[in-house]
Amino acid sequence: MCKGLATLPATCLKSAKDIKHKISFLLQKPEAQEADQKQQKQQKEKTSSAAKRVPSATEVKKWKESFSHVMSSEKGRAVFASFLRSEFSEENMHFWLACEDYKKTAPPKLVTKAKQIYRQYVETDAPQEVNLDAATREETRQNMENACPSCFDEAQRVIYVLMEKDSYRRFLKSKRIEGPFQTQATVERKEMKLCNFAEDRQVLAGGA
Repeated sequence: MCKGLATLPATCLKSAKDIKHKISFLLQKPEAQEADQKQQKQQKEKTSSAAKRVPSATEVKKWKESFSHVMSSEKGRAVFASFLRSEFSEENMHFWLACEDYKKTAPPKLVTKAKQIYRQYVETDAPQEVNLDAATREETRQNMENACPSCFDEAQRVIYVLMEKDSYRRFLKSKRIEGPFQTQATVERKEMKLCNFAEDRQVLAGGA
């Protein structure tokens, strides 16, 4: 991002991004629009469902240990996606999940699904374009000529590293991870105090 854009308020960046997404979406063919809408709806429903469950202190502790623990946990991904949304970079998680889903695609559907992912996230001015370097973007474009389960592997790796080195560090300092952890820790401390109080009462009752 150039310095000029970096100085703009976050609301302006979000508005510009939303406009870009809407224009790109309108330019897509009807069948592509329907497929993209269905994929995004499924991702949002899955994320929303996972986000409703309050993480335990053990889970949050794991997330703080490494980014891989966040990404290997459905709840961790949901909380991290929520954080990315606040930074207007949720497309990185959407792309990573789309790549994971793509690897499980039946061979006859690989070409169609690969095109959908490429149009949605990889090509220049895509509705949810992810931040790939020119070499990786070109390599992915060439891979599209012979779609296979691994054709997005390098692009997915680049976005994973980007999230780990950039967004994850800010995520660790955010309320989205500190809040649940502190809340859960407070509950556990209260439960411990109640247990100690009950034990003390039993001791006193026995002494009496």
